[in-house]
Amino acid sequence: MTPAAVLENLPDGLWATRYVGARFPGSPQVAATPGLAEGANCQLFAYEVLRWFGFDPPDLRSSELWADAEFTERVDAARPYDLVLFNATQNPWGAHVGICAGEDQILHLCAEVGHPAVWTWQDFKTRPRYQTLIGAKRVLRRLPAPGA
Repeated sequence: MTPAAVLENLPDGLWATRYVGARFPGSPQVAATPGLAEGANCQLFAYEVLRWFGFDPPDLRSSELWADAEFTERVDAARPYDLVLFNATQNPWGAHVGICAGEDQILHLCAEVGHPAVWTWQDFKTRPRYQTLIGAKRVLRRLPAPGA
């Protein structure tokens, strides 16, 4: 798929996701009601978007994601479908997670906007809470093809 395909092929239901900080991977709220219908935090949203495109990301919080070497790998330059982590500092604990959707496009879900948004790299740099790019991670696993 082309980089533009990340945004062009995102279904309306994913665009309609609202930010709910308590709905993170592994939370009791997500265990009780899986999916995005009840909202999501940045990580849950990013992982569900990647699943839509056939990836199989681990359900990890940001610091666990950054440390993970089994299901993801760190990459020097983000490309479409890579996860990107931002924070106020280099500390990955509590970092914000988005998806590279193209050369200067990051798809993400944050409390500031309340619904999915596409920001540039510069948009993140201008906000103190996201000013530091921790890095990018590539998901190594793919979901089995339907019927496989």
